[in-house]
Amino acid sequence: MNIVFLGLGTNLGNREKNLNDAFTGIREQIGKVLEASSVYETEPWGFQSESKFLNIVIKVETGLSPSMLLEAILLIELRLGRVRSGNQFSSRIIDIDILLYEDQVIDKSELKIPHPKLHERKFVLVPLVEIEPDLVHPVLKKTMASLLESCEDKSEVRKIR
Repeated sequence: MNIVFLGLGTNLGNREKNLNDAFTGIREQIGKVLEASSVYETEPWGFQSESKFLNIVIKVETGLSPSMLLEAILLIELRLGRVRSGNQFSSRIIDIDILLYEDQVIDKSELKIPHPKLHERKFVLVPLVEIEPDLVHPVLKKTMASLLESCEDKSEVRKIR
């Protein structure tokens, strides 16, 4: 079994339901959720929107390979109504990102692990530090807590529950 960290985000529709439905899909298709951060409300990152995001990070135990994990995530997103546009940053019903997969480093066009922008985004680092502050980034060789301390992202990340 492998330990993975997933980032979930939503800013369209019933955001709470979207997160709950994603959790259900993850439990059914990917594996056991070992730990979950609090839910945070955050500003959109990389684009403008009137709708704030709800974000959460979860720690999951899975038997899926990285590529099979990506396939399962894309299927869950599709089932929940995610429509992918050509625009990388946009409002969305659900977004599930693979942040880390064990200490693996994968750099393929369709899959990059660890997530290449993990260390630049407070909406990922804050919940990740909440559940695993001493986890070491496999490329940058720094803990998540130290990456959060040095993060230049100034956006507000507010715990709501």
